Amino acid sequence: MGFFNRRAAPADANTANATGHREKRPAKHHGVPSHNTRPTFGQWIKATWLDILTMAIMGAIGLGVYMAHPAPSRSFPITFIDGEIVYPEFAYPLRNEIVPIWLAALLGFFIPFIVFLICQIRVRSFWDVNNATIGLLYSLITAAVFQVFIKWLIGGLRPHFLAVCKPVIPANFMPHGNDGNGYRQVMFDRSICTGDQNEIDDSLESMPSGHTTAAFAGFVFLYLYLNAKLKIWANYHPAMWKLVAVYAPILGACLIGGALTIDEYHNWYDILAGAIIGTVMAFSAYRMVYSSVWDFRFNHIPLTRHTPFIYGSGPNTFDGFHDAVWTRKAGWGTHEGSAWGGAPSDAADGPRGTMAAAAGAGAGVANAGTHGAANGRGTHGGVVGNGGHTIDRRPVSGSRYGEHMV
Repeated sequence: MGFFNRRAAPADANTANATGHREKRPAKHHGVPSHNTRPTFGQWIKATWLDILTMAIMGAIGLGVYMAHPAPSRSFPITFIDGEIVYPEFAYPLRNEIVPIWLAALLGFFIPFIVFLICQIRVRSFWDVNNATIGLLYSLITAAVFQVFIKWLIGGLRPHFLAVCKPVIPANFMPHGNDGNGYRQVMFDRSICTGDQNEIDDSLESMPSGHTTAAFAGFVFLYLYLNAKLKIWANYHPAMWKLVAVYAPILGACLIGGALTIDEYHNWYDILAGAIIGTVMAFSAYRMVYSSVWDFRFNHIPLTRHTPFIYGSGPNTFDGFHDAVWTRKAGWGTHEGSAWGGAPSDAADGPRGTMAAAAGAGAGVANAGTHGAANGRGTHGGVVGNGGHTIDRRPVSGSRYGEHMV
């Protein structure tokens, strides 16, 4: 597993002597290790066992709901009294799926996962590939359970419902009798269906689209990951191929969803609902495992389980994630170019966490840093120095990466 961690020396995690100067290399200080180091298997299990258990439980719940019979008993029309077909949009023939549901789920996981591994050629961070994979599973599993509950309790008619139902109106049916229901008794329920019961169950659970939900949950997460690693919307002008690469997953998700209108497995509103659910879950899951969704200074930095990340306007080099990006343009991937420069909503400048274990970093320093972050004074006020005092930050010289601050 050395592939995921090429750093020979731990990075400095002590904030007691921070001055805001950008360093060429992270210095070892009192043996405090970098957060971007590969844990032992036992440490990893200790940090993730609850997630694994939760995923297994949610997967079992989702499978159970998926296999259950649809809860609602829907009424549907077949013909008017004069024999004219009602709602022909539900009378399409049953066809084979262009993209089966199992394939949509596999594509939604394995394509992003393969991209995560390819990115490790440059990123080389265990926690990056760990958080990306765990976050992807968060997105896929929660989206799947969310949509199967809606299918089960609400559902809807698929475009091929009547072809699957194969309704047979009783021979003695009287338009004003008791065989139908609704206005002029033109509505019926599934009791007049003669088709396969499993197919009928499936055709009553059209909304939302499970294919589209899985595709957008996986590919939107990949879209956010690629944006963070390639720094598409950042502090420099990227090449066009990066824009193409970051939107390729969105195109894939749209194609999977759109194919469902060709094979008449879903209505357009089923696909829209699935896309919204998958997108919301992808954004939520990404923000759980990375420091930001859109802030280009931090959205490539994985979050750890027990140590908070403190946001600031300076380079976050002390935790070892400064080079957890693919691009190397405009100083990205180096200590000089990592997340430098202020922006609205900045908090105090500082590395991850309070680092209470570091010698000389007392509770006053930690509290001062946290207090500055909460008040948003870090951008203009200063950085935490020895004893909890702040050191003025002012530009002293310019460079290709911006201004040095002291």
